[in-house]
Amino acid sequence: MLRMLEAQAPAKQTATDTIRTLGDRLNTATLLEDRRAAIFGLRSFAKEYPASVASGALRGLIGCLARDVEDVDTVKPVLETLLMLFSPNEDSPEASEDIALWLADEFTQRQDNIQILLDLLDTPDFYSRLYSLQLLSAIFAARPERTQECVLSAALGVSRLVATLDDSRDAIRNACLLLLSDVAQSSTELQKLIAFENAFERIFALIDVEGSLNLGGIVVQDCLDLLANLVRHNASNQSLFRESGCVAKLSKLLQSVSKAPENRDEETWPSQQSAKNVWGLLAVIRLFLVEGNFGTDENQTIFYKHGMLQQALNLAFNGATELPIKAEALSTCADMIRRNPEIQTSFAQLQVSPVVEKSAHPPNGMNGIGKVYIIDALLDLVISPTSKVSFDIRLAACECIKAYFDNHAQIRLHFLNRAIDGHMSGEDETANVLTTLIRGSGEFRQKNTDPYRIWFASVIVFHLLWEDPEAKHRLQTVSEGDASSGEEVITCIQSLAANLITGIQNNDDERTLIAYATVLTGWLFEDPPAVNDFLTEASNVQILKHALSSPHPLTRGLSAILLGTLYEFSTKDSPLPRRSLAPLLTTPQTRTLYLASLTALRHLPLIRDFDLLPSHPDDPAPRAFFDPTFVSFLKDHAFSRLTRAIDRDPRREAALPTHEGGIDRDALDELRARLGEAEAKAREFESKAVELERGLGTEQALRRREGETAAAEVRRITSVNEALRRAHEEEIVETKGRLGAEIESVRVEGEKVLKRVRGEGEKRIKELEREVEEIRVAAKKEAERTKEYYERMVGGLRSGKRDVEARLQEALDGHEGLAKELDEAEQALKEARESEANARTELGAVKAELEKRVKEVEELKASETTLKEGLEDEKTKVSMLEKEVAELEKEVAQLGSRTDGLNKAVEKEKKLAAEKEEARKAAQTELDDLLLILSELEEKRAKDKKRLKELGEEVSDGEDEDEDEEEEEEADVE
Repeated sequence: MLRMLEAQAPAKQTATDTIRTLGDRLNTATLLEDRRAAIFGLRSFAKEYPASVASGALRGLIGCLARDVEDVDTVKPVLETLLMLFSPNEDSPEASEDIALWLADEFTQRQDNIQILLDLLDTPDFYSRLYSLQLLSAIFAARPERTQECVLSAALGVSRLVATLDDSRDAIRNACLLLLSDVAQSSTELQKLIAFENAFERIFALIDVEGSLNLGGIVVQDCLDLLANLVRHNASNQSLFRESGCVAKLSKLLQSVSKAPENRDEETWPSQQSAKNVWGLLAVIRLFLVEGNFGTDENQTIFYKHGMLQQALNLAFNGATELPIKAEALSTCADMIRRNPEIQTSFAQLQVSPVVEKSAHPPNGMNGIGKVYIIDALLDLVISPTSKVSFDIRLAACECIKAYFDNHAQIRLHFLNRAIDGHMSGEDETANVLTTLIRGSGEFRQKNTDPYRIWFASVIVFHLLWEDPEAKHRLQTVSEGDASSGEEVITCIQSLAANLITGIQNNDDERTLIAYATVLTGWLFEDPPAVNDFLTEASNVQILKHALSSPHPLTRGLSAILLGTLYEFSTKDSPLPRRSLAPLLTTPQTRTLYLASLTALRHLPLIRDFDLLPSHPDDPAPRAFFDPTFVSFLKDHAFSRLTRAIDRDPRREAALPTHEGGIDRDALDELRARLGEAEAKAREFESKAVELERGLGTEQALRRREGETAAAEVRRITSVNEALRRAHEEEIVETKGRLGAEIESVRVEGEKVLKRVRGEGEKRIKELEREVEEIRVAAKKEAERTKEYYERMVGGLRSGKRDVEARLQEALDGHEGLAKELDEAEQALKEARESEANARTELGAVKAELEKRVKEVEELKASETTLKEGLEDEKTKVSMLEKEVAELEKEVAQLGSRTDGLNKAVEKEKKLAAEKEEARKAAQTELDDLLLILSELEEKRAKDKKRLKELGEEVSDGEDEDEDEEEEEEADVE
């Protein structure tokens, strides 16, 4: 039995069939409730069957957004369904990454679809705003470039997005932050448009609302991400940031964390997100200080004037600051002073609280830790033997020292002279780079101290000597030992060479070998006097030659670099002449080892894949590090030149600029002055270019905003005009219906009056006929007796008849006037004219009936004359007829009053139509004014472009295309 019932049961409907049915219902339903029910059904399938729902109902869902945008209860499930399609269940049989691309293509290939989502941002509804932002983010994740183009092309699109930041609801505001940060990440035009919408002020206000850096959560980090994306590699936005007074707000944020107390109680303890927020702020500051970018000098100057350099130093040397923040703060300081002479000169005068405590007496005779100058504090961090800070902090401090004398010859020589004087006097040896290099190797082998001391000292000395012949010459005069006392005099180069040779022989830490090799290579390259100083100890060459057979590729490579440098820049006057040095290196075996060592060093991951990896003092694994400038030198010059040097004829020495006895400082200073002037002019031109670009961007943004506003106003006026037209048509239809009903009621009432008059007339006729017969019989008896009397009475009756006819004629004339007025009303309203014509015809019938009754009266009077009987009764009958005529006149008057009402209604309708026409003309006039304003703006824009071209500025083709599109839009509007 059950099987029979199952066999007779209808087939089960699959999910695909149900989705197809719901999609058809969504596309064809005319009632809002039916469409909403179909949407809810599709939403239930979106997670499990995204492909089926998208293929069957995607366009219907998007169309429903446009059609039912005013209905919140419908828009919400539509947006939810679309979001579900972008993120289906992972275990769904239809889940695929291609679905998101398909959905994004459907939205981005039509500008109207993105415009719908942007228009929803103007609605106050929470879910409409939130889901629209989330949907835009999902579309951008799938098709970023197309989404950016659609947002750029949308009317008031950027303005609506930025305005959403003012929403007091956290979810909407946070979603807008993420979307803006993503959209602005790779589009310079969007970055400019967002910045011109007061985005900077909104971001800082939002940071303050969220509790600033210390108490703020991840929203503050999102704000900083958006700020970073707006200013990254965008000189125009950076200039706008400076001019809008946002640097003071940035300084205020940095000051709020740099002055934080070291000992915090539980109530004021910052949030867990605080460290990330501070790190993000420092990263944003560094985006303004990228070396070589337009406006970097201006940014450095204004940051320094707002005290941000001192604030960053206070943050770096604050004991409560976390280690990554300290390193980032020091890196920020380095970027803020690099290649800026004024700030570099003032930097050495700043003071901080040292992190590394000294074992000697406190400064200024104070108990505890006092203030020290920043250079001393940085040197303590980098090369002090008691420094236990992380490698990242020491590296950042080293970058600060390098930035301090970068591209500043006076400061470089001052720093070098101070180091030389300190080394020669023996004072403060712990933080002296020369002392650390010359004596640090022996201390390292004896005490197994930190190898990074020597490495950092070598990096600083390398940059002091790099491409500076005067500094090399000055350092070459440093020596140890008193010749007058019989002590052996050892120069600085010889001391460094001895430390390197000893390190190779004792297989010291690779970082120590790299340190000495870096300094010696940078010093000896293109410096024959330094090479001669090195070759004074000929045994060093033999040890380096034997090191080519070392099992360590790094040792072999460094030895080959030094040997090649010595051979390339040696001369016949060297302690070990070039012709004597050549046989040591050009034997087949040595040459092969030499070239193989250079090749191995070039392909060493530490050189090939160069990167400074973070390390810690307690890291047991030895790591070797190279300085970035030294690695660039090896890759760009040393490898190729030293590879060819081994095959050069020993009799041919390297061609070098002659600078025996030093260089001409006057010529050098003159060249540097000229270079400074050229750089100043270049910076001035760059500043002007950035200013012009920013002005052009501002003008374009203003013109774009004015155009979008005008287009929106045109659309608004068009919609208002359309609404007025529809309302006017509805009122005309309503008036026609009302007048038609009134005319119909008049016609019905006229028919009733005519029918009643006709019935009464027939009844009276019968009664008159009967009475006439009776009078005829009586009249025969009294005819002769009353003949004279009747003759007199007939004359009176005739005069009365003429009066009655005159009154009837006046009534008929008035009726004809009313008929003419009705004809005029019929010309205004066609339907009313036809009904009025019918009413006039019926009134004519009434008139004809009245005339017929008059004729009957005349016939009765003739009978009365011939019979001469019943003249007295005839008089009574005439009076009765007069009463009837009066009643008919009264009815005609009533019809006339109703006709007057119809005329008044027609006049009112004409007046209303005239008012509507005036309103339409006013709207058209306003539209013409707006179009005139648009044409004036276009003319002004063309003049601006022409003026920019005359000034030598380039105007992109995209602007011309925008103008063509705007002209086409104006033509469409007209």
